[in-house]
Amino acid sequence: MVASSTVRISSRKSQLALVQTHWIQAELSKSHPNHQFHVVTMSTQGDNILDVPLAKIGDKGLFTKELEHSMLRKESDLAVHSLKDLPTNLPEGLILGAVTERENPADALVVHEKLKDKSLATLPSGTVVGTSSLRRLAQLRHYYPHLTFKDVRGNLNTRLQKLDSGEYDALILAAAGLQRLGMGDRIHEVIDAEISLHAVGQGALGIECRAEDPEILALFAPIIHYPTTQRCLAERSFLRELEGGCQVPIGVNTSIDATKLTLKGIVASLDGQTLIKGEVTGDLTNPEAIGLELAHQLKDKGAQDILNKIIAEFRS
Repeated sequence: MVASSTVRISSRKSQLALVQTHWIQAELSKSHPNHQFHVVTMSTQGDNILDVPLAKIGDKGLFTKELEHSMLRKESDLAVHSLKDLPTNLPEGLILGAVTERENPADALVVHEKLKDKSLATLPSGTVVGTSSLRRLAQLRHYYPHLTFKDVRGNLNTRLQKLDSGEYDALILAAAGLQRLGMGDRIHEVIDAEISLHAVGQGALGIECRAEDPEILALFAPIIHYPTTQRCLAERSFLRELEGGCQVPIGVNTSIDATKLTLKGIVASLDGQTLIKGEVTGDLTNPEAIGLELAHQLKDKGAQDILNKIIAEFRS
């Protein structure tokens, strides 16, 4: 039992973050009716800086740092994150305590009304496509160089308003976010993994907490999803070894077959000209070894050189 019956959950203030946090709150309340789970909201650096592309801000903890400081100061007990936003190296004293069952991790195409009869493959030359992700940008530039890509920032509703007003012709968004907000009907096309491997952890929720807090950790047992956890641990190990944050063009895809886990990965140049791909299958119970092996495989093919050039470009 925790010393206090009140457990404080820190969350970003965005609509999607709150939907995700309130879902965790409800699940924990259902499993632990003797506890009160209180949500504490705050804004992060990534929420506050909206006029600069994410990659140029250059901080791997854009959407997590303030929540982490809250836990380290013992002002909150756990934090709910979109796992794709959580850096692979956490501050000393904090751990990834739980991963919940994953929604569809794929990227999705959302289009303006005038393009409802088009697919990603048939969008006309010059179509303005909004994305804030270098990963999506690089892969789509490779397959669809005739499209025009434009950075887009803001929460999901803001981005959709920009699309509907005609500022963009199409957007590339996470299918999971749209589904969680009840906006699944806005998905025009789910993009095949052969075109766009998704972000590490995309579609899953991660719960971060203090490492030396076993009473809090014990509360998570009913909501941990083992297959998602193993898949995401492999993905995060791959990303960690490549020393890439969520704002670099690294994509993944994972699948499980009985006792085996397969991890596919990609590192892409920003212009989309170079895609370095690989695939490793290994023991489901040792996912981090799979991630390491794939990272080394891609490094041998030149992936680190691509990442070093991108990092240097954004630091200059």
